Amino acid sequence: MAISKEQKKEIAAKLDKALLAKTVVFVSFKNLGVEDNNLLRKALKQNDANYMVAKKTLLKRAMDAAQAEGTAPDLGDGMVAIAFGEDQMAPAREVFEFGKTHNETVSILGGIFEGKFKNQAEMMEIATIPGMETLKGMFANIINSPLQRFAVALGQVAEKKS
Repeated sequence: MAISKEQKKEIAAKLDKALLAKTVVFVSFKNLGVEDNNLLRKALKQNDANYMVAKKTLLKRAMDAAQAEGTAPDLGDGMVAIAFGEDQMAPAREVFEFGKTHNETVSILGGIFEGKFKNQAEMMEIATIPGMETLKGMFANIINSPLQRFAVALGQVAEKKS
């Protein structure tokens, strides 16, 4: 289906705006059904991130206009989409989590993080950082650990003296 020049201009404007987000993930997908595509969109929406499919030529133009530092990642063969949002970790994390169950259909190609192009390996590192709630729980556990050990030690000393 051919896209008119007006439609291309609209898509290009949306892409330009999307690439200004704090985190943008370039997603390769093939043989992804409509139902699975909707599941990915829903997972991203729940984490204040968006998902958009665009032609590579329009995406490459928008990437050039984005003026991000570094070298743009290779978009490879096949269809490409972008996941983007203001939460720095959510787009990459949600695509990564979705890719675990759909490993043959969805993969991360790279992205833009804090105004810099990142390759696939760097975006995968970002994607594996746990969510803020998990990090807060881990931090609380670390802070609580010495107190628990001290209480156990006091309990053992009290048992020995009685």
